[in-house]
Amino acid sequence: MRTALRFYDGNGGSAMTESLNGTVALVTGASSGIGAATAQTLAVNGAAVALLGRRGERLRTLANEIEANGGAALVLEADITDPEQAKAAVEQTVVDLGRLDTVVNNAGASFVGPVEDAPPQEWDRMIAVNVEGVLHVTRAALPHLVDAARSSPRRVADLVSISSTAGRIARPGQAVYALTKSAVNAFSEALRQELQSKRVRVGVMAPGTVDTELASHLRDGIREAVMQQIAKIELLRPQDVADAVAYVVTRERRVAVNEMLVRAAEQTW
Repeated sequence: MRTALRFYDGNGGSAMTESLNGTVALVTGASSGIGAATAQTLAVNGAAVALLGRRGERLRTLANEIEANGGAALVLEADITDPEQAKAAVEQTVVDLGRLDTVVNNAGASFVGPVEDAPPQEWDRMIAVNVEGVLHVTRAALPHLVDAARSSPRRVADLVSISSTAGRIARPGQAVYALTKSAVNAFSEALRQELQSKRVRVGVMAPGTVDTELASHLRDGIREAVMQQIAKIELLRPQDVADAVAYVVTRERRVAVNEMLVRAAEQTW
């Protein structure tokens, strides 16, 4: 289903915005969930979208959907935990689409459970994707975002990183995951201050529990416990987060939404 941001037009109705026309957005982890929904929403709002992820077939399916709805999409099959692959993907975006105005660091890994018996490889994966991947993509993208802020008719560029409520409130079973998301928050705040004068807006999106495939990656026993915990609440949908991201990056140049917390209405943590 085609979705779009809608704003009141002053006459009691609403109208779709195409405020990202002429811009290019790169979304990591675009093969599913929040990433796929965000890519589609940015495309509806006029951006050409680079779809970055490891699952090429899913990315190609998404690109076909975007193009069928009149948008433009570029498939980038790469692993952002490898700095060379991350840099190459960013450079390919600029070569093929001409510029880079918006980056959404969405790719993430989530493994939960007590520290005492957690497999170290789960920690390694979360640190590699949630922290190092964000650093690699951001570092490669920054020169292009600074250029875009100078040359774009909007005179602004955006870097949004998907964090989590876990980056604000550490809870049992989420120690290392919370560590990685807290790192994203700290990195983003320092970078915001560094780039403020260059009109590259840096924002953090902190969703609560979202109905995505991440829970299916958990170990047996852990997965069932998590599903039981969230069974009594109506989870956020990926589109809810995508709409929030689109709100952030479509603001006028004078407005910077540096942090947004979006919880499921019944979520208490």
